[in-house]
Amino acid sequence: MSRTVSSWILSSARNSIVLQGKGRLYSVYIPNRNKVKWRLVLSKTCLYPAGSCSLDNIFPLKKAFRHTSTEEEHFSFQLTPSQINDILRAGELSHKILNLNGKKENSVLRFESNQLASNTPIEDRRSAATCLQTKGMMFGVFDGHAGSACAQAVSERLLHYIAVSLMSRQTLEEIELAVECMKPALPILQWHKHPNDVEYREITSQYFENLRVYWQHLLDLDAEPGLSLEEAMICAFKRLDSDISLEVQAPQENELMRNIALQVAFSGATACVAHIDGVHLHVANTGDCRAILGVHEEDGTWSTLPLTRDHNAFDEFEIGRLKKEHPRSEEKTLFVNDRLLGILVPSRAFGDVQLKWSKELQHSVLENSCDVEALNIYQYVPPNYHTPPYLTAEPEVTYHKLRSKDKFLVIASDGLWEMLSNEKVVKLVAGHLTELNVQKPQLAFEKPVNLGYMHSLLLQRKNRGIASLDQNIATHLIRHAIGSNEYGEVDQEKLAAMLTLPEDLARMYRDDITVTVVYFNSETIENYYGNN
Repeated sequence: MSRTVSSWILSSARNSIVLQGKGRLYSVYIPNRNKVKWRLVLSKTCLYPAGSCSLDNIFPLKKAFRHTSTEEEHFSFQLTPSQINDILRAGELSHKILNLNGKKENSVLRFESNQLASNTPIEDRRSAATCLQTKGMMFGVFDGHAGSACAQAVSERLLHYIAVSLMSRQTLEEIELAVECMKPALPILQWHKHPNDVEYREITSQYFENLRVYWQHLLDLDAEPGLSLEEAMICAFKRLDSDISLEVQAPQENELMRNIALQVAFSGATACVAHIDGVHLHVANTGDCRAILGVHEEDGTWSTLPLTRDHNAFDEFEIGRLKKEHPRSEEKTLFVNDRLLGILVPSRAFGDVQLKWSKELQHSVLENSCDVEALNIYQYVPPNYHTPPYLTAEPEVTYHKLRSKDKFLVIASDGLWEMLSNEKVVKLVAGHLTELNVQKPQLAFEKPVNLGYMHSLLLQRKNRGIASLDQNIATHLIRHAIGSNEYGEVDQEKLAAMLTLPEDLARMYRDDITVTVVYFNSETIENYYGNN
């Protein structure tokens, strides 16, 4: 198998056409059920502030595992099971929610998350936080393109914008007064981060100042009781995208901050954010990240409840929306080769000012910049670019009232959904849950314990494959996404081959994958309905 996989991968790589320019244009192979689909993807690396970000910081893999080029003389796809696990588990994050006063009050029981890089550095980002001045928790997945800068900025800022949008007037006034008096302000979020999650620390102060301008704007509205949750999420998405656009246009003496603002605005990111408060679940989506619910029906079967639509050229609603927003003369040029203006797969995204600004504004901003080429900023105005903006960051917000049969929420970047269907993901998570539940009682010792009983337990453990089971469900999903064969089983040789693909080839076979799975507390949800 590995010999077949390796020879096919290498021959296809060495015979493929790679166009060099300000970015690299790849042919990308995406397995979709029994069909093979190819598409072109623009891939770029992002220049970070010195010392703040590297591949090792974002995704600490031992470089010996991964080849740097398909031209290497001694090319091997061999990895030990231990090495495979080290790579797959490097980005694991899990967090169990502590109950207040010993009571089961939170509808979120725990969450588990993981990432696997294809791009170098990885362009996906993730966020998870508890709201401290309002109720609820938030979880976000962000899929960057043309570099990771925009996804990085949005992952750091968007949850703050949503939290501020939900605050009462009194709380906003207290925070504003504290900042004005140069006193410590009330904390807004409690972050749940992986140790290797990076931040734009050099620009944090500017981000905070613009967040402050936003809450001052909310105070000026003089509206009480304020925004609904749906309004707050829409307003936060749109305001952050507007700030990203304005920050790069503003005069900036600090060259480092200027360069970051340029990279953020001229790269892009899709975003999917869930806000959970008791039984109230809101999901805001911009682009082609996706969120689904796993539902355990009364008859014992599992079903899937999609909470988002993919915003792209395959969605009839998106096609209709864009046609209404632009002249009839542009109907045939809005989507070319299933891409917005022939360039972008998602039809909604943060950043990507090349598809939002006028030609004149783009030229003006880039003309006054230092070394645009060194920043890997892609300068290209597509043909038939007549009536911008063609792209929006405005999200679609879905509301769902949780039921006791709603067991988990999966949010992931399109790297997962290109490999696994909604139904397959729910089946894998449900099977993982069942296996864990079945195993727990079998690990309890009976009294008295003797060597024969211990030996029997160990044999059961080995036969059930407990030692190889991923405790983190996100890792389990990623393992199946890149390692499953045509029968839906993980093939270790294929898995090793997919993990050792060299940097100039990996993006042809898999995208960055980011997964967050949120488990719900059924008892808390049942109590809510019992008390109401």
